[in-house]
Amino acid sequence: MTSQPRQNDLTETSPVDPKGASTDPKSGSTQPAADLGGADPSGSRGANEKSKSGSMVDTIIGRVVVDQGLATSEEVQQCLEQARAAIADQNNLSLGDLLVANEYITRRQLRRLREAAEAERSGQQIPGFKLMGVLGQGAMAKVYKAKQLSLDRIVAIKVLPRKFTQSVQFVERFYAEGRAAAQLNHPNIVQAYDVGKAGEYHYFVMEYVDGRTVYDDIVKHKRYNENDALEIVIQIAEALQHAHDRGLIHRDVKPKNLMLTKEGVAKLADMGLARAMSDHEAAIEEKGKAFGTPYYISPEQVRGEINITPAADIYSLGATLYHMVVGSVPFDGKNPSDVMHKHLKAELVPPDHVNPRLSAGISEVIEMMMAKDPKKRYPNCKDLLVDLRAVRAKQDPPIAHKDIAGAALASIASAERQAVGNIATDQSAQANDRGVATWLFITMCALLVLSVAVNIVLVSR
Repeated sequence: MTSQPRQNDLTETSPVDPKGASTDPKSGSTQPAADLGGADPSGSRGANEKSKSGSMVDTIIGRVVVDQGLATSEEVQQCLEQARAAIADQNNLSLGDLLVANEYITRRQLRRLREAAEAERSGQQIPGFKLMGVLGQGAMAKVYKAKQLSLDRIVAIKVLPRKFTQSVQFVERFYAEGRAAAQLNHPNIVQAYDVGKAGEYHYFVMEYVDGRTVYDDIVKHKRYNENDALEIVIQIAEALQHAHDRGLIHRDVKPKNLMLTKEGVAKLADMGLARAMSDHEAAIEEKGKAFGTPYYISPEQVRGEINITPAADIYSLGATLYHMVVGSVPFDGKNPSDVMHKHLKAELVPPDHVNPRLSAGISEVIEMMMAKDPKKRYPNCKDLLVDLRAVRAKQDPPIAHKDIAGAALASIASAERQAVGNIATDQSAQANDRGVATWLFITMCALLVLSVAVNIVLVSR
């Protein structure tokens, strides 16, 4: 089977480009710079480490297969002997591959077993935690479900991939996420517990959310009804207000970062791009770089402006709400650059024009949230919440409605001024016409008097 080229996922955070990292032009992913002073990763040391890693995973898979009754110990032993024979023949077949080849397990079961084995292998490197499986994986980290043994509670652990551990910038950003999350304590924000390093692993322990993401719901149901979307976005706006009050900008609000518990509580996740408003050094270092997710990024983030304010998060939340109630993103394109250009220049199609079932109120709110100019958006989440709660109560949003009404009145006033100008022009023309008529009348009268006088003189002779 030929491999397909990897497509850009515009729902994922756009690749960062820190100093000391280079971007893969094919995948668009950012890789740590090569360590020219270190050992060749393709040399014998790298091969030995890979061999040990594979052997450990095979050992765990063999034990789990027997424990779960998928194969007997004799069948596993038979596959191990086949694996050793394959190595002698210079064929690289793992225990898992041979279990599938002998039809003891399926390919899908093998994939799950490998995830569990990798989680257990990693867990052996993080004292105090037992990893139970993989929850998800993004461009920058893998997230595991785990048990914290000391407190007997389920947590989520984000682990930085080893390929990024040689980059100081990646490691620092990973710890910065933990520090940012630790400053926040709000029921609608995923709680941070710990961040640290164990062996070769950098890890970040956080609250485990037993549920799904808003993105999962959009994929499954296409879109939300207006009331359900408002309930979620109100909670996230409250979370953002909490973060903004403490000087933090999230910078990556999107459906994949909005988690929903089984009880319906919405939680803002992933502080990986969060930045303190007071961190001028980071702002200058990141100048000109677009940090964010293409489908939901604000225009000022696209431009890489230094002064990123809470208005950027409000824009991204507006783009997220648009996607939730319309069923499609506000701007689409063939690649990230195309989409981000539309955030800068393209006119937003009002959401109620795409989905006529939406109220005019929610459309007004979204349009104000997604104004190109940050000064024309809500200045803070407190004002945004006033309008969101009004729309939820089936009332006009007082701030957005007033803003739109003001714009409409200004337009009407401008039209009236233009009309008055036209009327004045018409009246001037009419006055000119009357002047010409009067002049002609006087001339005709003068000629008539002259004619009568001439006739009288002739008759008197």
